[in-house]
Amino acid sequence: MTLHRRTLLATAAATLAAPSIGRAQSASTLRYIPYADLAVLDPIVTTNYVTREHGQMVFDTLYGLDEKLNVRPQMVEGHSIENNGLLWKLTLRPGLKFHDNTPVLARDVVASLKRWAQRDAFGSALFDATDELSAPSDNVVQFRLKRPFPLLPEALGKPTSYIPVIMPERLASLPPTQQVKEMVGSGPYSFVANERVPGALAVYRKFDGYVPRSDAASFTAGARIAHFDRIEWHTIADAGTAAAALQAGEMDWWEQPNIDLLAALRKSGKIKIDVVETAGLIGQIRFNHLLPPFDNPAFCRALMSAVDQREMMTAVAGDEPGIWRDKVGIFTPGTPSASDAGMELITGPKNLAASKKAIEAAGYKGDKIVFLAGTDVPRINAICQVMYDLCQKLGLNVDYVATDWGTVIQRILTQKPIDQGGWSMHGIFSGGLDFSSPAYHLAARGNGKAGVPSWLSDPAIEEKRNAWFAAEDAATQKQLAADIQRLALNDGAYATCGLYYQPTAYRSDLTGMQKGLPLFTGVKRA
Repeated sequence: MTLHRRTLLATAAATLAAPSIGRAQSASTLRYIPYADLAVLDPIVTTNYVTREHGQMVFDTLYGLDEKLNVRPQMVEGHSIENNGLLWKLTLRPGLKFHDNTPVLARDVVASLKRWAQRDAFGSALFDATDELSAPSDNVVQFRLKRPFPLLPEALGKPTSYIPVIMPERLASLPPTQQVKEMVGSGPYSFVANERVPGALAVYRKFDGYVPRSDAASFTAGARIAHFDRIEWHTIADAGTAAAALQAGEMDWWEQPNIDLLAALRKSGKIKIDVVETAGLIGQIRFNHLLPPFDNPAFCRALMSAVDQREMMTAVAGDEPGIWRDKVGIFTPGTPSASDAGMELITGPKNLAASKKAIEAAGYKGDKIVFLAGTDVPRINAICQVMYDLCQKLGLNVDYVATDWGTVIQRILTQKPIDQGGWSMHGIFSGGLDFSSPAYHLAARGNGKAGVPSWLSDPAIEEKRNAWFAAEDAATQKQLAADIQRLALNDGAYATCGLYYQPTAYRSDLTGMQKGLPLFTGVKRA
């Protein structure tokens, strides 16, 4: 057993002795334990998954995806395509309302999509192909394209970070780097701002003005029905306390229970363990390519060559059968974009002495490395501990900043130097859906300071990505994805730590749990 597993197991020992949080179960209230605090509310400002799940409750999108990832209309009644694919007219379905009871109008959609596209990889590709986005009437949104973009509905139905949420024009007119001050969406639940307790509680109320679609619910498509009058998110950092609250019926749903606690939860007989995020979660150590030593690809490659994905995933998930896999590249295993291109950097033998020599050959002279570790998220804490140990063995000068995940996601937004509050690397997990293709993958970009925190610049990656969108067949797309992976690994984009399938735990009287992501529509108490 490694040091990292012993550290994680220590949490499990406190499970049965953990104190009750003293809340009774209510038929009309769902009490949920998210994996981390809801530190950022605006789903266009951050890729944080807690914010993503919040966004799926409060907002709606023009299209949705079913469990088979087929795109279906959501806020739109339908669309028409004219002029050989260069003109798309999207008609909003009647009766759409925002939480302030104002109607959803086409101009709200236009402003929202323009804001979203400045942040999102898929959105930027769509807008690169767009000559004009307009609202010719209150219920019609019109895309006039420079060239055909058949993936337009898929882009507008993207279910994960950044989500193309629709908000009022007055909010969407803010720049995407500035958080909106109000949470006003048109989704099935409204955010109760005056009950928010940062670091502890977020509250949502069923929006009676929401009119679900009539077709069957599947993932983010179809009838998004709110069965609870009230949903409470309780941030509980201590795993033992969370487990005890779930076992006692004081909490209904724990998003990400520690792997070590699954056996104890199963024994209760009143808790169901299931995998909801079926594409898995991919661990990464992200590098800040703006600052030394990570502005040097040779240094990044040398460090990446020493990372053992098996050690990383064992620290995260132990020996739970079938729950993790290694030899994971830039794209999610099993997807059309996955390949072996450049994978020798990841799958090659691990030789610390050779990696240390490569680091020296790259010119590393002891630059300070500020490593941000989100200790309140067990999976992130685990890969950060393993990476820190590795850095020490390699003789790197690391300042290990152990803090909460909310602090990490706010600090990584700064592009300042180290001595002004900057950072060098951090641990993170992304959903397999986010890494399934160049359309979704935010971390496999070469768009510099316009990208996600890591800010890698490589025009060749951007060129290949643009060609992927323009490709006329799947074989060409697959080859271009392989080229992107090879370039990203050669650049030392980030260290991939492996993939695992995070179980969720909920009271067995809950039914209607959707597959794909943690979603709150469709869930009800039997």
